Amino acid sequence: MTHWGDGSREREAAESILKAYCGEAGPGDVMCGASAGDSQVWQSILQEVLAVGQGSIAQVQEQLQRHVEEIGTSFRLPNEGEERPWPVSPLPLPIAEGEWAGIAAAVVQRAELSELLLADIYGPQRLVESNVLPTAALTGSPQFLRPMVGISPPGGHYLNIYAADLGRGPDGEWRVLADHTRSPAGAGYALENRLAASQIIGSLSERLNVARLAPFFADLRAGIAASCERSDPRLALLTPGRFNQSYAEQAHLARYLGVLLVEGADIAVHDDRVYLRTIEGLKRVDALWQRMDARLLDPLALDSRSAIGVPGLVDAMAAGGIVIANFPGSAVLEAPAFAAFMPQLARHLLGEPLRLPNIATWWCGQAREAEHVVSELDNLVIDAAFATPLLGLGKGGARLGSEVCGEERKRLLEDIARRPQDYIAHEIVNLSTMPVAVEGGLLARPFTLRVFAARDARGTWTVMPGGFVRIGPVADVRATSIGAGTRSADVIVHGTQPVVPVTLRTASQAIRRNPGTLPSRVADNLFWLGRYLERGETVLGLVRAGSASANAGKDNHQTTERLCNQLIAVDAVRWKADASPGEIFAAAIDNREGTSSVSALLAAARAIGSGSRERISPDFWQMLDAPFPKEGSFQQRSFILRARFAAFAGLAAEHMGRTAGWRFHDLGRRIERALNFARLLRTFATEEASANDLTALLELGDVQISYRQRYATGLALMPVRDLVGLDPFNPRSISFQANAIREHLDALPRLKDDGMAEPQQAAATGLVALNSTLSATMLTAEVCDELEGRLFALSDAISERFFLRGSETLRASGMTLA
Repeated sequence: MTHWGDGSREREAAESILKAYCGEAGPGDVMCGASAGDSQVWQSILQEVLAVGQGSIAQVQEQLQRHVEEIGTSFRLPNEGEERPWPVSPLPLPIAEGEWAGIAAAVVQRAELSELLLADIYGPQRLVESNVLPTAALTGSPQFLRPMVGISPPGGHYLNIYAADLGRGPDGEWRVLADHTRSPAGAGYALENRLAASQIIGSLSERLNVARLAPFFADLRAGIAASCERSDPRLALLTPGRFNQSYAEQAHLARYLGVLLVEGADIAVHDDRVYLRTIEGLKRVDALWQRMDARLLDPLALDSRSAIGVPGLVDAMAAGGIVIANFPGSAVLEAPAFAAFMPQLARHLLGEPLRLPNIATWWCGQAREAEHVVSELDNLVIDAAFATPLLGLGKGGARLGSEVCGEERKRLLEDIARRPQDYIAHEIVNLSTMPVAVEGGLLARPFTLRVFAARDARGTWTVMPGGFVRIGPVADVRATSIGAGTRSADVIVHGTQPVVPVTLRTASQAIRRNPGTLPSRVADNLFWLGRYLERGETVLGLVRAGSASANAGKDNHQTTERLCNQLIAVDAVRWKADASPGEIFAAAIDNREGTSSVSALLAAARAIGSGSRERISPDFWQMLDAPFPKEGSFQQRSFILRARFAAFAGLAAEHMGRTAGWRFHDLGRRIERALNFARLLRTFATEEASANDLTALLELGDVQISYRQRYATGLALMPVRDLVGLDPFNPRSISFQANAIREHLDALPRLKDDGMAEPQQAAATGLVALNSTLSATMLTAEVCDELEGRLFALSDAISERFFLRGSETLRASGMTLA
């Protein structure tokens, strides 16, 4: 008998699947039309997938998606509030190193051509002057940024990274479908695809001699750094923020490359130098890898409506004070109109034809080309020349001319006649197909390939030995929407020689214990992440204590009522006159009407955590991103949530490095915990407190065992007050929080080295001093009110000192802005 894993059963199953698949796939499928050598590679891939899934492709797909979610790979569709897991097919696209060498050479040629074009467009503009490039093809693009004309990029390069979308025809020939010159998205997804796939079929890499991706990213980072003035530059990735479609990719790239992830509000420009607002003051930034629409980079020089840009950034670049990759305005080459001129521009600037041809494109801004488009409309794809919505196309974008009929066709032709320069048409491209896992089987689907090139430290181009493919959702092989797709897959370049294992780590053996730079915005996020999680744990504790009290019977009525009132007071639920305790407790768990219900607080924690994802471990993010439990009984969901909050606390305590980021996260927790117990003492430890009240307070403080070990005689008010409020050995007492807060603030950096305490330090010292003078008899409601007020003032002082407030900058008197 054969078993999965012994090789023979996988081989038989792979042959059977391949035969069935190729019986359904059309001509030009990459697996079915593969040469003998490539066919063996496909056979190896199928066998590996079947071995991992014990014969089930669906099982492998499920495993892969779990790995994707563990890594945190996600994306956001336009106009959607929620992120989605990045969809990956378990079958990669294999390309032999010989074929890849031709693709790589063509991509490098394309990158060099793009560099020369940008140097002319934002320089002497000889191409327009000599009519090699029509003026309207340039000035008609909203991505042509006139303020950038005449500015030379620091370091001498307009492009540091470039990408091209390629399509493979049924004949096996590759063609360029689109150029990406602004700041190409997808390199991070290619990396994440590889990381996820390697967890499933990683053993294939060694057997097939698959090229590694890490050297490409090392070259990309080194290339940006080499353009900077300083030998040890500070690099940052400038993101539009967490609502951007590819924010998760940007966060992953920043973490992998070891660069800062920053937003426009984190940056300030002074004296033509760019600085990062940090908890230590302003720190100089040498290079920005910008991942936003360049028109929004600087509201002073570019679009004044931008709320996410950096005022003065263009002036700083013009003065040589900052390297920006890629050059603002480089997206002008992404306009579909440019595709019509790339063949002749290559001959004019490079003296040679394109190594990989464009798809045939006609720009209607030229009379002869417009006539051709109108006469051949049924055989072409019609699209916007500059990627802007057009009257003749409606909201749908590119259209097959043959599908535009009746009044719609009349309107299109009228608009082409009225504004021909706004339209292009290109030939209908039929794409090859590749196998993709769908519902446990393999289906043939069309695909496009995105390939990346980056400058290395020497300024030469290097091509990522791989990339990622976008797989179409349906079997239609016509590429009417270039790059569209509902799934992705890894691309593996395989060879005949063993590949030396490499990582992004450099060979330097120098040891560093500098924890790095913490932007003020990130400190703010981590602080409030701690507060939200601690508040959520407290609300859950109130619910659990209240449920237990209510189930104990009528004798606990007063305590149950106080617990309900406490939930209403913190806005975990909204007050309703006829609500029963059970309804209040259930609402405090998962009713979003209350801003401090458990579900609302976890949602807030997830939102604020997503804004600093590069600072959060994958395990921590996986917990934040986990769906809220909605199935099961009240007790079951409470247990799941309690375990989740315990996991958050454990991950923070045992897995976060003791850096400034951890201190701010723990500060948030400590302040929130102290506030919560000041309120709880005021409510449940009054002179009139019943035994049930004191029992509830001990349960909320999780100190029942400690109390019993110390006081065998039973419950008494003063011992309970002391244990919950003043005991320095109880990690949940107010005194313990005050001491921890002071310790954190003493360890954080100061702006002035004058020996004087800063306001937040003075406030923490005062809080500790007050607690040290208190006794259990003094913990009255009035004193609890004073403690609460001091804690609020302390939180405000921390916020004022360390976090961003409007456009104010953190200036350091007498300190070097390093």
